[in-house]
Amino acid sequence: MPTKPQAAKKTKKSRALPKNTSSNKQRTALSDHHAELLRLREARHHDPFTLLGWCDDISGRTHNRGYRVFRPYAKKVFIKANSRWRVMKKSTSSACFELAIDIEAAGKHPRIKIICHNNTEQELIDPYSFHFYLEEEDLNALSAEDNAKVYHQLGAHLVEHEGVSGVRFLVWAPNAERVSVVGDFCLWNGELYPMRNRGASGLWELFIPDLKSGELYKYEIRNRDSGEISCKSDPFARSYELPPRTSSIISLDTSFDWQDAQWMKNREHWDWLHSPTSIYELHLGSWRKPENSFPNYRDIAKELVHYVKQQGFTHIQLMPITEHPFDGSWGYQVIGYFAATCRYGSADDLRYLIDHCHRNHIGVILDWVPGHFPKDAHGLARYDGSALYEHEHPLRGEHQDWGTLIFNYDRPEVRNFLLSSADYWVREFHLDGLRVDAVASMLYLDYSRDEWLPNEFGGNENLEAISFLRSLNEIIHRDFPGVLVIAEESTAWPQVSRPTYVGGLGFSMKWNMGWMNDTLSYMQTPTVYRKYHQDKLTFSLLYAFSENFVLPFSHDEVVHGKGSILSKMPGDSWQQFANVRLLYTYQFTHPGKKLLFMGSEFAQGKEWDHDNALDWPLTEFPLQQGVQRTVADLNKLYSHEPSLHQHDFESNGFEWLDCNDTDQSTISYLRKSDHEFVIVVLNFTPEVRKHYRIGVPESGPYREIFNSDSLHYQGSNISNGTEIPSKAIEWMGRQQSIELTLPPLAGLIIKRCQG
Repeated sequence: MPTKPQAAKKTKKSRALPKNTSSNKQRTALSDHHAELLRLREARHHDPFTLLGWCDDISGRTHNRGYRVFRPYAKKVFIKANSRWRVMKKSTSSACFELAIDIEAAGKHPRIKIICHNNTEQELIDPYSFHFYLEEEDLNALSAEDNAKVYHQLGAHLVEHEGVSGVRFLVWAPNAERVSVVGDFCLWNGELYPMRNRGASGLWELFIPDLKSGELYKYEIRNRDSGEISCKSDPFARSYELPPRTSSIISLDTSFDWQDAQWMKNREHWDWLHSPTSIYELHLGSWRKPENSFPNYRDIAKELVHYVKQQGFTHIQLMPITEHPFDGSWGYQVIGYFAATCRYGSADDLRYLIDHCHRNHIGVILDWVPGHFPKDAHGLARYDGSALYEHEHPLRGEHQDWGTLIFNYDRPEVRNFLLSSADYWVREFHLDGLRVDAVASMLYLDYSRDEWLPNEFGGNENLEAISFLRSLNEIIHRDFPGVLVIAEESTAWPQVSRPTYVGGLGFSMKWNMGWMNDTLSYMQTPTVYRKYHQDKLTFSLLYAFSENFVLPFSHDEVVHGKGSILSKMPGDSWQQFANVRLLYTYQFTHPGKKLLFMGSEFAQGKEWDHDNALDWPLTEFPLQQGVQRTVADLNKLYSHEPSLHQHDFESNGFEWLDCNDTDQSTISYLRKSDHEFVIVVLNFTPEVRKHYRIGVPESGPYREIFNSDSLHYQGSNISNGTEIPSKAIEWMGRQQSIELTLPPLAGLIIKRCQG
């Protein structure tokens, strides 16, 4: 049957039904709320404070005030209100427990009781009821340019927050999706104490009530791009577990009672440029070593200080005692830039050692390593899953020779981390100096590389590292007058120890590695051939005053198959010891401050071994005792004779008498103060040189004040008697001269008799 045609429908503007806007918003909000709770349950949430603590959406209803906690492995959770425990309702989908309750009933920071599935109980104040600790301006200051005080905020600090005692944690991890504090207090479960992200600063913060000093902790970090989870030590921790364990330890601020006020006051006015500085470098773990253990800072203090004073040194230099995971690195691969290694005791034990040094007029220098750090998984390497402290590009971010990573000095947070470490050690431990390790590796982008990335101007200078080093030196010299910053720098980089305002790097002093290499090369040469290499002794005086130099015979010269100082010397046993005494006489009379590594002062026969103590029994033998006395007497002479130290860094403190007597392998020179002079004559052959004439500046009688061939030092005891008269015989361009007998392989220091 044909269908009846339908009339066309009239079109008219349709009238939309009114939407239930409020209901839609509620559904959207509920959906977002569930999504946020899911992120919390999956341990991916960046700000758990938006979901936990005091909330207005209990049971999913808006304007429903109450309290919520997140305890995924709890069987029951209670909240204390009006002095009684009230059970909280569990949300099956999110592992949260919540209860609609007034803040007046439970208090601003309510106590929570947790019943676990094994029926164990835990009672605590919930961290998620607290306001953040640092305001925005505080956060901004932490990334401000060259802020050397960030250690006061970053790390774990015992504080009182909103009337409650506990620990405030703050860590920098800008590329993390989630960061949690973990430790024994939460069974190392990263779900239980997620931190609050503080926005663009990249900082994460959490205050955990009732935690005490001594608790172990780390940060569990989930990278926001890869989802990779790592467990990291705190870069700002003041204490760590004994390696190979790797946890950080919550530490109390020190209450150490310093007794060195007079030393600290005097240091502010110390004229280090014109004062004697003789440094005894030591590795604390092998100077003295109890059987199957490490020495203790406090226990070793009296013996060490007594010995250093007896030997006449003005300072000790500690090889790195910042916390490090590998004993074989000698401390140069640092994990804890704010922690004294616990191998040797507590931080206050170290303070005791330094305080005892100061009370006995001994300065303390720390070997400090801002050039690189190890790849250990719990350390700084890829801290938040990205190249954070290091450069991303391997040509900028890795030392291939050492297997370590290079700091990214272009990042304000990294610069502040290192500057704060320097400030911390000098301020909190009263250190008198920092010896900065491996400066050359910091200055050059092509250091020990075949392939390298040039700087923005096409050069090989690491501009960011240069800027960092200048800032470091400006800050230390400004804030700590009298504190030294010494560069271990092995190249011809100009003005290392010149002020930054004239274009220098700003260091106080620089190690003279060229002098050290040339001198040891010369001394290793058989005596019969030395006359062909005398330039190695004299060349250093062409540049000796271009920097404030330290003359180092350091640990680097007595390891890795190089042998000891003694074993480098040619000849029979007697000649070897005579050569060592002559070497040290040359060192202590050459312009520059002095440094000697432990064991070298008594001519230890074998090279240094960090696993074992020095060969102290050798000091019972006469030849070793002779070297030991030589060093002690040279130190005392260097300190007491202004001519030997007043102008260590200035050309008016040195004058050649004769540097050209190559055939006899002898050199002679003057060392001068403002008012006096001494004469130094060195014979680098085993021949006795009789009737050896030298010109002198003034007429009058002279006398030996030091002779390294003295019987007192186990030499052959050839001397020039008690008085050496000058004669009006022109010699070496001088009107007066004296005639000497030069002992074999020996040095003489001669002074005009007074009166």
